[in-house]
Amino acid sequence: MNAVAIIVSGGAASRFGREGGKQTALLAGRPVMSYAVAAMAACPEVTSLVVVCHPDRVEEYAAAVADVAASAGKPLAVVAGGETRRLSVAAGLAAVRADAEAVVVHDGARPLATSDLASRTLAALAAEPACDGAVIAHPSSDTVKVVADGVVLETPDRSRLWAVQTPQAFRAPALREAHAAAARDGFEGTDDASLLERIGRVVRVVEGPRDNVKVTTAEDIAVVEAVLEARRG
Repeated sequence: MNAVAIIVSGGAASRFGREGGKQTALLAGRPVMSYAVAAMAACPEVTSLVVVCHPDRVEEYAAAVADVAASAGKPLAVVAGGETRRLSVAAGLAAVRADAEAVVVHDGARPLATSDLASRTLAALAAEPACDGAVIAHPSSDTVKVVADGVVLETPDRSRLWAVQTPQAFRAPALREAHAAAARDGFEGTDDASLLERIGRVVRVVEGPRDNVKVTTAEDIAVVEAVLEARRG
């Protein structure tokens, strides 16, 4: 199943606390987002890459990841994102070739993801024709509570809760349909899987590692560096 990877790096990163934001912060001497791009570029099923970033930083981001894409021999497009995550993914989707069978969406701030995670989500799609999406996730180890105005309303059954990450893979026509419906209805969602869920499409979970964390604050850099060091042995 041939796929195009969309790496979403368009957030304002207001919680990161350092000038320039999390995607271009250095992690072991490289921009955080370059790890995400490299992982998607190394996925055999991914034939091209689309990076979505803040409109003011297109040239900067293109320069930061051009060598990564070139070394993998994968065509790269860097496009301006929108005001929300959904709009940013939609901008990336507009740059995806019309003949792509699948689209892999990945957060640029998840530098610990591997190409194997993308391959496994795509394999889940290929194995089940009725499935239109597959997401990396792991069973929740925390008790999660529904809260309003500081008051606990309910505690969902933890055995049914999964913490969802990226990469997330989708059949390209289904993802386009889901985005069109969300745009029509003014629905944002918190990830692309939620857009498919609301129009009745089947989304599978593929269990992944707990260390596939998203860099949100400057303190997360040290945590991710420790994981990278451990992986190097």
